[in-house]
Order: sequence, then C-alpha cells, then structure tokens
Amino acid sequence: MAEEKKNAAIEEEEAEFITLEFEDGTEVEAEIMGIFDVDGKEYIALIPDDDSDDVYLYGYKEVDDEEFELIDIEDDDEFDKVVKVFEELTDEE
Repeated sequence: MAEEKKNAAIEEEEAEFITLEFEDGTEVEAEIMGIFDVDGKEYIALIPDDDSDDVYLYGYKEVDDEEFELIDIEDDDEFDKVVKVFEELTDEE
C-alpha cells in the first residue's frame, strides 16, 4: 500500500508557473513540478526558469482554493529527508 501511495504522491497537471521573490529582491519564474507528502506534511518542488538543473524544495500549505504558502525548510534533517523522498519519486518516473 505504501508503494501505491508513493506512486500517486506527485500530482501532475498542466504546467503552472509562480514568481519567487527572494529577500535580496531578485525574482525567479519557476514551474510547479509537483506536490508530495513526507511524514504527513506537504512539500512542493519548483523548477526555476533560469536554464539551470536546480530544483527548489519548500514546505507547502494551502491557504484556500486559490492561494498557498511556501515555507522554508530550515531544519537540515527535515531537508535531507525531503530530498531523499523527492529523489525516490523522480527516479520512479
């Protein structure tokens, strides 16, 4: 059952883009790659539109049907776990 849940964990829809604004004022357009679950919390993977191979990972919280909040992952252990799950999910595709 855990395997079935993992396979459905990244939701695929039409490509959606958001603009990330960093503390230094720079902005980056990023495609929403998917939303996935780790230990009961939701996370989002974003691909910046800057010709790099980077993927940004953030905590994800829906505020309402049309609005969500990105949450920095500040704990190193939590971030490592999120990266591991993300890599497992993308290796399956």
